[in-house]
Amino acid sequence: MSYKEDAMTFAQASAIRAVKTFAQTAVSLVGTNTMGITQIDWVGVLSGAALAAVLSLLTSVATGLPEVPEKKAPAAEGKGPDVEEGGA
Repeated sequence: MSYKEDAMTFAQASAIRAVKTFAQTAVSLVGTNTMGITQIDWVGVLSGAALAAVLSLLTSVATGLPEVPEKKAPAAEGKGPDVEEGGA
């Protein structure tokens, strides 16, 4: 894959993870200390969920994603492990 394709794959996986984190956080915040739909602090719920989504994106950038395999750098030409240096 090219660099552009790798970046798109990473961006898509990061976005999916951030949206899932947003939804999970919103559900957990809605379910705490509410008796009815009118008592929900929607600004607080959306604020907390948005913060969780941003932190998810930053974590993905900092640590990578298991669903996006890392590429290994190719060995320098003629410098692979099976090439003898300096001759015998």
